Amino acid sequence: MKKEIIIKSTAGLHASIAARVVNAASQYDADIRLIYADKTVDAKSILGLMSLAIPSGENVVLIADGPDAARVIEDIEKVLQ
Repeated sequence: MKKEIIIKSTAGLHASIAARVVNAASQYDADIRLIYADKTVDAKSILGLMSLAIPSGENVVLIADGPDAARVIEDIEKVLQ
């Protein structure tokens, strides 16, 4: 499953939001990746997410595989918006 999302936080993807994404991603049986600027990271890795330095208003793509793919994408989308 694949979904494009706009980062709406005025501070972009900062540490607090990255931690919430990791928490949401870790609760599900799914492999989930976040893609930004041709870089792909594991959404269960806070260091990976922080390394992207995504500013506000940018588009990211979430890709999830596994039995909980739809639910994990929905939860992460709520965190990022």
